Amino acid sequence: MTDMSEQNHVKSSWDQPEGASFGEWMESRVARLSTRKYDWNALKFQADYDPKYGRAQMRYIGTGGTGVATDTNVIPSENFTFSTMIIPAGHEGPPHLHIDVEEVFFVLRGKLKLVLEKDGERFETILTDRDVVSVPPGVYREEINIGEEDALMCVMLGAKKPLTPTYPADHPLAQIKRG
Repeated sequence: MTDMSEQNHVKSSWDQPEGASFGEWMESRVARLSTRKYDWNALKFQADYDPKYGRAQMRYIGTGGTGVATDTNVIPSENFTFSTMIIPAGHEGPPHLHIDVEEVFFVLRGKLKLVLEKDGERFETILTDRDVVSVPPGVYREEINIGEEDALMCVMLGAKKPLTPTYPADHPLAQIKRG
């Protein structure tokens, strides 16, 4: 059995471009730190509401779930996105929900309080260096930097272009329209 892209002969983002050598193709699939920059504007509408929500995304594969539509400096992907996120000390990622994808947080450094909630049940834990969590679709998640330094984590979402997340109806960010 084959997948739909094979059946329809649709080129995938991982197919070798016509005319490109193997080396050129592989180099196009490498995202180097030296060519990345932190995007403090990806979620600026949240920080504009309250500075405690200020954080930055550095995209590597796909554009993620922040609402950034395009970024020509990322490796295209067919099935997931991968970025890093800086959460300054005392800042937080507000409670949000992805209905279509699993989201993975891998803490590289720092100390984050993770709050998960579904159907009125709540779970809290602390994540530190090299801890990882996989949050299923339909579960609210909130990350709060309770450490003394910036927290750095990898974020992976299980779709090429995840739907924009939503906030709890009673959260102030639920009423704010993105720029």
